[in-house]
Amino acid sequence: MSPAPTCTAPCCATSAGATASGGSTGRSTSIKRSSTIDRDGAMTSGSWRESAVLLLVAPLVGAALVAPTPEPVLYVSNEVSNSITVISPRSVGAIATIAVGRRPRGMALSPDHRTAYVALGEDNALGVIDVAAAKMRGTLPAGRDPELVVLSPDGKTAYVSNEEIAHASAIEVATGRLLFSTPVGVEPEGIGITRDGTKVYVTAETSNNVSVLDAKTGAVLRTIHVGDNPRTVAFTPDGRHVWVSAEAGGNVTVIDVATDSVLRQFPIRDGKTKPVRIAFSPDARLAYLTEGAAATVSVIDVATSRVLDTIPVGKRPWGIALSPDGRRLYTADGRSNTVSVIDTGIRKVVGAVPVGERPNDLLYIP
Repeated sequence: MSPAPTCTAPCCATSAGATASGGSTGRSTSIKRSSTIDRDGAMTSGSWRESAVLLLVAPLVGAALVAPTPEPVLYVSNEVSNSITVISPRSVGAIATIAVGRRPRGMALSPDHRTAYVALGEDNALGVIDVAAAKMRGTLPAGRDPELVVLSPDGKTAYVSNEEIAHASAIEVATGRLLFSTPVGVEPEGIGITRDGTKVYVTAETSNNVSVLDAKTGAVLRTIHVGDNPRTVAFTPDGRHVWVSAEAGGNVTVIDVATDSVLRQFPIRDGKTKPVRIAFSPDARLAYLTEGAAATVSVIDVATSRVLDTIPVGKRPWGIALSPDGRRLYTADGRSNTVSVIDTGIRKVVGAVPVGERPNDLLYIP
C-alpha cells in the first residue's frame, strides 16, 4: 500500500463520517465508530469555514493521519453447514458467516487477495467470493465432486482434485472454461502447484501415489509411489521440496521438485496418529501436521524430520493455517466444530472459536 501523502493544507484532521479502506484488498478498517479516513490519506477540500472548523478540532482528534491497515481474516469452510465462517485473528472471534453452496471444502486465494475460491463438492463448482464484501458473487464449473483447489501463481487458472471421478481439472477463472481434465489415481485429494507454475502435484488416496502433471497441458509427467492414503501435498517455503502426508501410513514422503524423486520417508510418532494437513513456519525450520485420530498437532524439525512436540487440539483436526509472522497457528477441528488457536511460541492452545458444522479447510487472508 502506498504511504499517505504529506498534508500541506491548513489542517490535517478528518471529518466524522469519512471512509477508510484497508490497503489494496479493499477491506475496511474501522478507525472510530463514527470516523474513518480515505485509503490513501487524501482529504476532499471544502470551504474555508470547513477548514477552520477542522483546524479547531484537530487538537482533539490528533493532527497526524495514521495510514489504515487491512484487517486480516481467517476463512473456515464448514462442510455440513454449507457456509464459511469469517474469524478475526485480532479479536479471536467469528465476525461473519458467508452462505455458499453445498459441501464446501478446499479454498484458495487470488494473488491480489481480493477473491477467494471454495470447492463445492455437491454443486460440482467453485464458489467465487468477494473478500471485501464477504459475499459469494458466483460460481465456476469445476467438474464432478471438486475437493481441494489451488491457483496458478498468476491467479488465472484454478486446479481442482475431482475425487469421485479420479480426475484433476484446470479451469480458466476469467471465463469458467475447462482447460483440461486428466485421469489420475483413485480418489484424488491433495493438490499443489510449483512456484514457477509449471507442474501440478495431485495425491490419490486409494492408489497411494502422486501424479505430476504439466500445468499447461494436463499431461501426466510422472507417477510417484508414496505412503498409504496420501492426503496433502505441501511445498516447503523455498519451493524445492514437496511433503506428502499419508493418513493410513502414518508417515510423510519428501519429494525433490527438480527431479520428482523421493528423498526420504519418515514416520510421525508411532505411525497411528493419521497425519492430514501440513503448514510450514515462515523460516522453513518447522512443519506443523494436523493428526485426526490423535486430536493433536505434531511439530517437526524440517532438517532432521524429528518430532519436537505435540499439541493437543480439538477432535479430528483437519485444516491448518499459520499467520504470516508464524506466531499463531489455527486448526479446523472437524468433530468439535471449533477452530483452535495456538501460540507457537509456547506451543499451547490459547483459544477456541465456535464455527459451523464439520469445519474442513482454513484460509488466512492477510
